[in-house]
Amino acid sequence: MTVSQSSYEFDTAEESILEVRNASVTFDMERGDSNVLDSVDLDVQRNEVLGIVGESGSGKSMLASALLDAVVDPGVLTGDITYHPKHGQPIDVLDLEGRDLKEFRWEQVSMVFQGAMSSFNPVRSIRTHFVETLNAHDYDIDEGMQRAHRLLEDLYLDPDRVLDSYPHELSGGMKQRALIALSLILEPEVLVMDEPTAALDLLMQRSIISLLQSLKDQYDLTIVFITHDLPLIADLVDRIAVMYAFEIAELGPMKEVLEDPAHPYTRLLLKSTPNLESSIDEMRPVEGSAPDPVNVPSGCSFHPRCPLADEFCEKDDPEAYQVNDDHHVHCHHWEESAETIPMTEDSSSLAGFGESSVSASAGTVSSDGEPVVSMRDVEVHFEKEKGFFDIFSDADIVKAVDGISLDIYENDAIVLVGESGCGKTTLGKTAVGLQRPTGGSIEYRGHDIWDVRDSGGSATIAWEDIRRSLQIVHQDPGSSLNPHRRVKAALEMPLKRWHDDLDGNDRKQRILGLLEHVGMSPAEDYFERYPHQLSGGEQQRVAIIRSMLMNPDLILADEPVSALDVSLRVEMMDLMIQLQDMFDTSYLFVSHDLSNARYIAEKTGGRIGVVYLGELVEIGPPEQIIHNPQHPYTQALRWATPELSHNEEETAIEESPIREIDIPDPTNPPSGCHYHTRCPEAREVCRKTAPDSYDSSDGERHQTACFRVQDDHEYWHSDSIVEGDD
Repeated sequence: MTVSQSSYEFDTAEESILEVRNASVTFDMERGDSNVLDSVDLDVQRNEVLGIVGESGSGKSMLASALLDAVVDPGVLTGDITYHPKHGQPIDVLDLEGRDLKEFRWEQVSMVFQGAMSSFNPVRSIRTHFVETLNAHDYDIDEGMQRAHRLLEDLYLDPDRVLDSYPHELSGGMKQRALIALSLILEPEVLVMDEPTAALDLLMQRSIISLLQSLKDQYDLTIVFITHDLPLIADLVDRIAVMYAFEIAELGPMKEVLEDPAHPYTRLLLKSTPNLESSIDEMRPVEGSAPDPVNVPSGCSFHPRCPLADEFCEKDDPEAYQVNDDHHVHCHHWEESAETIPMTEDSSSLAGFGESSVSASAGTVSSDGEPVVSMRDVEVHFEKEKGFFDIFSDADIVKAVDGISLDIYENDAIVLVGESGCGKTTLGKTAVGLQRPTGGSIEYRGHDIWDVRDSGGSATIAWEDIRRSLQIVHQDPGSSLNPHRRVKAALEMPLKRWHDDLDGNDRKQRILGLLEHVGMSPAEDYFERYPHQLSGGEQQRVAIIRSMLMNPDLILADEPVSALDVSLRVEMMDLMIQLQDMFDTSYLFVSHDLSNARYIAEKTGGRIGVVYLGELVEIGPPEQIIHNPQHPYTQALRWATPELSHNEEETAIEESPIREIDIPDPTNPPSGCHYHTRCPEAREVCRKTAPDSYDSSDGERHQTACFRVQDDHEYWHSDSIVEGDD
């Protein structure tokens, strides 16, 4: 098939509700003009769900702001944006001013922002937000609040409880759903959603995606969904636009873009995304970094990172090539991309390009020797912080960790997964001596670490030795690095303290060697930089090096890749695994993402531990946890993990395996099995008795705290407590 280069030829059979032509946004900066949106052409079709994906800084959020003419000063938006209402003449959005623009932004096109908490006034109740919005647009209050009740009920919320609450009294998922309801209160035709689930857990993300599918049909919506997480929206959107360097690189039907992407960047982005089905050896990072908006490369902006790039790409900026009627791509060599960048590794054409630095482990960590860290029946209970009006009431007790036993061995890797508030991070901090337990014991190489701490040391080990041996890498590296210290000062400190035999030159050479090893080259340049002069990925590399220079036996890595772009996560996880071999250390990872957990555990021969309301409900090798989960909660996490597939038939019949969207209050956890209130398999015995941890039939390293793994347990003769069951 011969395909000619052309501008987009939009399908006139589909009715457009928004037309974007040549939209650009520039900021005048001291070092030059910053182009954060560059000549974007796009049609949003009525009643479709359009997904917009790309790395951080690719221009996704700026495109969202442009659709509402909401680019903040001193940004300058140019081009044409036309809105086509159901009735009446087309509206030039960029010509709207004052009240007309205000009405357009709420009554025609509404926006849901990423941070629900920052979208609500903390000193006003949720009800007040709804009433003020209705008032500002001269809507009937009674009629509007009736609609608010219906919207909140459709989002599985108790309307009266939510409306009478203040933002801080609601969980993150509840606030986000309340914000979605607020955005729909004036019955807009278009809903623009900018990373609306980014700060939420897997189960809440998947639940909101399912709710959006229902809301779209029920309220006749057109949705523009912006995210960096491509698998998240695979089963939601009709079409997808992939952005790179402030432009649209590829636009087409979701199924087609997933199964046969045309742009090299789209193919590499998909290959860099951890998921549960693909072989981990096929996952590889996207080499290089996105361009600076002040200094975008000439020609094709992706050419410095592209394995197909030639001189033509460096000089000539590709317009849209038509793959078929609905599929367009900005790439001169798109017809060669499938052969050059195969989605499965049946070709050697990509050898050496973005290869993973580590291969999957064939073995498992031995549990025969003495554990590095051993936890027995550990409890961490603490008083919940009181509000102003609670000062005269008894404090609520949060059972953050409630009787967990866990051994971590030499060169081990355990990944803790679960929802926010389930106790993962508290358990991790307890394991490395940063949180004193209120019950149970924690030993480091046979020494109770808190006995050593309280006594000032023992005859055989000092507290400082334990403190050095147990380290942490935080989720946000920027906040863990002193902004006033250069990289060299941050990395020299542990060497000065723990390796006083090294002189200044030896310390410098060791640090420079490690910087080069982790890809920060030229190392001499990075050596002199401050944290704010580093990208998020570079800051995390420095934080990891700093912890490794202590020569620790165990590192708690608390969500170490969650703040990074999807394209960087494989690279960072590979780096950590590589450094584990170099420094002979163990890891205790904390993650809310089951795909990342599987990648780490499978490559290290480690285990995945599933935590729910302070309890370790299942632990085992990744193959068993992912493909043969025994606990219903693990099965729910597995269901909630998005996949790089688009199967409409499976999506239509697959029901949620949880009965309640929201996690119970940790100050008042359910009796018996804590999960019984959400479990689709719960029976009377689950309500009364907490299960022990039982060995699963598929291996001794796989334990599950659920009665269902015992064929002869009384559970099987107990009555169901699930509504609708016989």
